[in-house]
Parts: sequence; structure tokens; C-alpha cells
Amino acid sequence: MADGGEEGGGSSFVSRILRLWKSLLRLLKDLVASSKTCQNLSLWLGLPSVKEVVSFARGERGRNGSRDITTGKVLYGTQKGNSRRLAHKLAHLAKVNFGLELEVLSLDGYEVEKLPEERGLVFFVVSTYTDGTPPDAAKWFFRWVEESAHDFRCGADFLKDLKFAVFGCGNSQYSRNFNTCAKDLSEKLRLMGAEEVAEVFLGDEDKGSLDTQLVDWTGLLRLRLQDYCRPLDPAQAAVAAAGAHGSKRKSDKVKAKLERIRAEKLSASGQSTDIEDIGAKDLNEVEGGEKPEMLNHTVRGNLKKQGYKIIGTHSGVKLCRWTKSMLRGRGGCYKHSFYGIESHRCMEATPSLACANKCVFCWRHHTNPIGKEWKWKMDPPEDIVTGAIQYHRGMIKEMRGVPGVKPERIAEGIAVKHCALSLVGEPIMYPKINELCNRLHGEGISTFLVTNAQFPDAIEKLVPVTQLYVSVDAGNKESLKAIDRPLFSDFWERFLLCLQKLRDKRQRTVYRLTLVNDWNVEEVEQYASLVDIGKPDFIEIKGVTYCGTNDASSLTIKSVPYHHEVRAFGEKLCALKEDYGLACEHEHSLSILLARKDRFLKGDKWHTWIDYDKFQSLCRSGKTFGAEDYMVETPSWAIWGAEEKGFDPNETRFRKKRNHPGKAASVAHQNGHGQEESALAIKASN
Repeated sequence: MADGGEEGGGSSFVSRILRLWKSLLRLLKDLVASSKTCQNLSLWLGLPSVKEVVSFARGERGRNGSRDITTGKVLYGTQKGNSRRLAHKLAHLAKVNFGLELEVLSLDGYEVEKLPEERGLVFFVVSTYTDGTPPDAAKWFFRWVEESAHDFRCGADFLKDLKFAVFGCGNSQYSRNFNTCAKDLSEKLRLMGAEEVAEVFLGDEDKGSLDTQLVDWTGLLRLRLQDYCRPLDPAQAAVAAAGAHGSKRKSDKVKAKLERIRAEKLSASGQSTDIEDIGAKDLNEVEGGEKPEMLNHTVRGNLKKQGYKIIGTHSGVKLCRWTKSMLRGRGGCYKHSFYGIESHRCMEATPSLACANKCVFCWRHHTNPIGKEWKWKMDPPEDIVTGAIQYHRGMIKEMRGVPGVKPERIAEGIAVKHCALSLVGEPIMYPKINELCNRLHGEGISTFLVTNAQFPDAIEKLVPVTQLYVSVDAGNKESLKAIDRPLFSDFWERFLLCLQKLRDKRQRTVYRLTLVNDWNVEEVEQYASLVDIGKPDFIEIKGVTYCGTNDASSLTIKSVPYHHEVRAFGEKLCALKEDYGLACEHEHSLSILLARKDRFLKGDKWHTWIDYDKFQSLCRSGKTFGAEDYMVETPSWAIWGAEEKGFDPNETRFRKKRNHPGKAASVAHQNGHGQEESALAIKASN
């Protein structure tokens, strides 16, 4: 009885001490709120926090002690695959630094009801998608967390045993919704009593590689995780971290810079700065005050894997599939049919691999940077043009020996005659785009420039190019936001202003419409209203290009319309806009062309082709000229309704056998027969 009484008395004594200590800390908190000079009082006195006192009373750990946690989980929510990759990397870094064995799981496969039962460390790696929403694979998990946090039945200690940390994957260019999911998750878990072992880290793609930021964050976690697990030998951990970082020298530089940043913040604010509070913005300062290069190591590597030749620090060139096709005499792209370019002499390039949108149908898998303005080091236009031509010629020469390639086409292809300034990114973002276009014209190279309609001032200042495109991806504000996922909050106003600026250009102008089933194919009337704003010379309508399954897009082969569906859309649009006519089609790439009758229909003959030599002569003259000054008659095989359906009879048609069972079954049901449509079933595009 005596022993039991002593135990009970000891417990009561500890309880009284805890209540007294909490009262004291509440008093200190009130003092802090009223006077900034008291903010460091607890730290100055060397007093432990309430959490540390409670843990000590429970026998879990002392202020300088450690708990031997050896297991845990990394739970990730991803849309494009970045969070999944980073989650596995975090598990590896945790093992080499702390000896932790972490199980990596996707949030859509995790039984969320087990979260209160977790006893190891749980790391979350989460991205933020459109409008600050969680990725599709994480929506149920976030819904459960949101509802539980406000459910009185759960209470403030529902997750009292959970110890967690959150690494957010975001881009500060989306300022309103930057890392919303990571911040919300951290807040909701804490509301339910979970213990956050380190401040939520807001990873920022705009400040550099997320992989690099993750490695740096893991290094910063050492100060926090030593209370939960035993770090490995510092020398071993440093070597491991340096290996993942790229070099030990770089790692040491990062650590030294972070210590300096922390000291500066402490001195400036007069208060303590947790090392976790040093986020991606500060990590980015490690490289110094100079403007960064647009492409970090990871982005550069990803683009190279996709076949891009990187020019300098922000430009690229790639050999188009239609260039390869025409080198083999197997037909050219739709620009060959619509405008008379020689596809094997066309160079596809861009002076800016960065873009202001993340379109759902982008075939570049969103591996390029994004931005609202130019903020990187800038290469001179002459270097870009020279580099692009050299790389392009090299890729043409590499086609020698490929079965079917014609030697005379190789010789012609080396002499570049056209440049499609599209490829990837937003070329008009490049501050010296005018100088670059003039230099291309000086080389006798025509220019087909494509913009996503987010930079009206740049369009207004643009020098004449051979043909200026604006991508019109939707007919209304809501659809445009869903499809283009723009960075600008005033994207719709910018979009409309760009269309207005297009109307004032005297050069050949084009609306490019990309049709995506279940996204924008029902918006004919709304597209028609947009035509009135810009009054383009031409309207290109094409089916979306299916790039195969990838994490960056939810599109499937069923998202791609057939050629007869693209034709039907064009016919409906022409019925609404009688000043436009159905001029051309290129069945092979699911593309059609509408043209203004008042300018390009002479008698009963369409004149959509371009006299490229005449255009170069007009550019050199320095005189004002218009689209009618360098047009020529369109050949009969390219005209709408022609038997050739846009395929040049001088080329040899090569039909590739395709097998898309789901799509074929759908069409068979619609058409009432089992025959697949022939060449147009090739889901190919420029």
C-alpha cells in the first residue's frame, strides 16, 4: 500500500508541476504578444517547451535525449510523378543519414484510417495541382483529413501519436496557390494533435531543382530528427548527402551559406530563426546574386532525353518527325499542304524553353521551366541562331544511311529555309525576339512563330514574321483555365488583349485551335465569338496529339478526335462565320484550314501558299507590306475535299498499321460497322 501510495503521490506531484509550468508559459506567451523584446526569453533562460516537459514526464525523452525510432513511411501525392520520385529519394536519404527504414506509399493506396495508429516517423511529399487542389491520387486522403480536423468526434488529440513532416512540391509562379496542399496538410494534422517534427518545407521549382532542395532539407533535418532517431556518423552522412547532391564541395558551400543566412536573419530580426524556416528561396541564394540559368541539371537532362539539342542556357532545337518523313520521301507536314513549306528544310526551334502555361495536352510532359517574365541569364540572338542551324544540320546529316532517306533531300535539308518557332516554351518571352527573327530573315529563313496569347505587349512590338500564330485552346474563360493551366491570374484579360493586338498586325495571322474530346469540342459558338476579336487570316483546326500515357496528362487515345470530327467542327464554325471558307485539309495530321474569303479566295482559287522569296525581298525593302503581297495559289491536291486529302502526290504514302482497340471499338459503334478509318487513324501531328 505504501508503494502504491507513493506512486500515486508522485503522479499527482508531476501533474501539479505540469499545470504550474503551463500557467507560467501562458504568462510568457502573453508577454511575448505585448513585447517583442520578450520573444527570446524562454530561449535565453534555457527553459524547455511544454512539449518537452510533457515528453519528459511520460518518460519518452529528455531535452537532449533521443528515441530509437527506426521505421516509418513516406506518403506521397502526385500528378506528374515528381512527388513519387522525390518520395523514393527521401526514403534513400533517410536511410543513409539516419538509418531509417521508410516504406514508400502513394496516398491513393494508403488506408487513411490507420493514420492514428502510426508510431514511426511519417513524411509527406505532396504537390499542388490546379486552383490549389490536391492531385487526383490524393483527393480522398485530403478530404478525409479536412473532414476529420473539423469533426468534434475526433478531437484535438486524435493524432497525438503521429510524428510527421511535410515536403511540399510547388512553383511560386502560381502565387495564390503556392504549395497550398502542403500548408493545409500541416495545419490540419496539427489541429488533430499530431507532432510536427520539422516546419513544413515549401519546395519551389521556380527556385531550382526540387531534388536539390530535398537533399538540402534532409541535411537541415538532422537538428530535429536527433530527438527521434540516431543519426549516422557525420562523416558518412556528409558523404552520402554530397553524393546525392552532386559533389561534397557543393554540399559544403550550401551548408556554409545557410549558416550565414541564418545568422543574418537572426541579427536583423533580433529573434531566433529555426533552420527549417530557411526555405527554397534562401536555398536558391546559395548560387549568389547573379541571374540564374533557365535550365538546371535535371531539366536539361530531361529535355535531352526527349531528343532536344540545348543551345546555350535557354534555347533548344529538335528534329521534327515530319522533317524525317520528307527526307525519306514519305510526305510532309500540314504546313507543306497549307502553306507550301518544304518540311525537310524546316528547323523546329525556340529561344525560350520556358512557358507561362502548363497545358494539359502539352506533348513536352511539362519538363520545361515556367515563368511570368524573363528572369534568367540571356544569350545573344546571334549565338542562338548560329547554334540552332549547326545543331539542325548535324541532325540532318545523322539521317544519312537511314533506310529510305534520299541523298538529294539530305543536301536540300542542310540548307535551312524555314523555322518553326514553337517546339516547347513561349518564344515571344525572349526579350530579343525581334533581333532573333530579323537575323533568321537575314539568313533567308522564314519564320512561323507561335504564342500562347499571354504577352500582349510583346505581340504589339513584334516585327513582321512570315506567319504569326496564336493558340486559342478554348472558347471561354473556364475551359481555357482548365486546359492551359496559366500562371497569370488575369490570364483571360491577357488572352483577349492578345487577340485584339493580332487584329492590328498586317502580316499573316492564324488562330490555332486544338480539339480535345470532352474538353472543348462543344464550344463552336464561343470560338466564333473569339474570331470576331482577332479577325485572323486563317484558322487552323487540328485534333490533339496523343503522346502516350504519362503522369503529366490525364488524356487518353479517346481524347483524340477523328478527322471527320475535325471536319465537322470546321463546317459548323464556317456556318457561323460566313466570311471564312473551308480552304485546305491534311488528313494525316487531323488538320484543316479555314481562310478569309476576301483576301485569299481569288475567283474560285484559294491562295494560301506563300512566296517565300517574295517575303524575304519585302523584309529587306523596309517598306510596309501585308499578307496579300506574298501569297500564291494553293495546289489542287491540298484543297478541301480533294481526293488526296492534303497528301502531296509527289511523295510516297507509307501507311503504318495502328492498333487502338478501345478507340476502334468506339468508332465502330458510332459508324455501325467494324472498319477502322484508314490513314487518319494514325494519331500523328506536327
